Amino acid sequence: MSTPHRRRAPLVAAILSVCAVVAALLTTALSGPASAHGSVVDPASRNYGCWQRWGSDFQNPAMATQDPMCWQAWQADPNAMWNWNGLFREGVAGNHQAAIPDGQLCSAGHTASGRYNALDTVGAWKTSPVTSNFRIKLYDQASHGADYIRVYVSKQGYNASTTPLRWSDLELVGQIGNTPASQWTPESQGVSIQVPANAPGRTGRHVVYTIWQASHLDQSYYLCSDVDFGGGSTTPPSTPPPTTTPPSTPPPSTPNPAGACTATYRITGQWGGGFQAEVQVTNGGSPIRGWSVSWNYANGQQVTSAWNATVSTSGTLVTARNAAYNGTLAAGASTTFGFVGSWSGSNPAPGILSCTTVA
Repeated sequence: MSTPHRRRAPLVAAILSVCAVVAALLTTALSGPASAHGSVVDPASRNYGCWQRWGSDFQNPAMATQDPMCWQAWQADPNAMWNWNGLFREGVAGNHQAAIPDGQLCSAGHTASGRYNALDTVGAWKTSPVTSNFRIKLYDQASHGADYIRVYVSKQGYNASTTPLRWSDLELVGQIGNTPASQWTPESQGVSIQVPANAPGRTGRHVVYTIWQASHLDQSYYLCSDVDFGGGSTTPPSTPPPTTTPPSTPPPSTPNPAGACTATYRITGQWGGGFQAEVQVTNGGSPIRGWSVSWNYANGQQVTSAWNATVSTSGTLVTARNAAYNGTLAAGASTTFGFVGSWSGSNPAPGILSCTTVA
């Protein structure tokens, strides 16, 4: 009678052993990074920012509309966020441009068998506000130190919403040389260091690109951070802003005669039931201190959240008014605002956009 029990004992032990291994792997995959390397944490690199905002809530479907660039990254490979501190290449020998093709800078040239490819996706990544003189904070969890750290910023005129990042889009704006980990600031786990940068003449959205050459071996980290020079966040807020109604007595405005202002509408991303769009407002021949843009949706689309403008809806009519920081435009100057919306059936662009100015 005892023989079957004795025979089952090794099998049970084997099953328990496999379960323990699986549990350990899951714990490693679904927890914060344990003993890897590091990243730029301020302004947050793309995958660190996604992990920071959604790591404890990564299955929340609201991410699709509230943070669509992180959403597509989580869908492509969640491990890119769980391993936010492992975005590096080895053996580059300082020849970074030869190792990483244009359009693949944020994934370090599709490193780690393509784990980080979604970070190259063009779109309205959430931004951090910065000034022309700013600092990046790099966190080194394994206390490797650095042979050097170089900080680049995209040149004025580069459109991060539409153009894959190329080496020719970047300008070196800050760097430090050899700094052993003993000279970095101690953290609860690892060390951190701040690198000053100076990027004059920048306005609006840009990409900060950091190359960290670690000291322990030929290991180079390539980190994209999205920033906004001279303003607040230019991406959807974590919760949609409350819907507002137009004031009962609008400020005096100039109707849209030739040369006053024009507006162009562009869909920058679309997924099942949702989309992201951008409107560019271009001033005419005289300085203005405010603007508004309005259009009608013909297929029931709805704006759910917006940035760089205050958006209100009345039936099919959508009206966007400038934010406090982007209403003043010189002659011929432009600004953009964006939004996330919902759709069903079809999602054509509105036919006519009306642009008015406040002189």
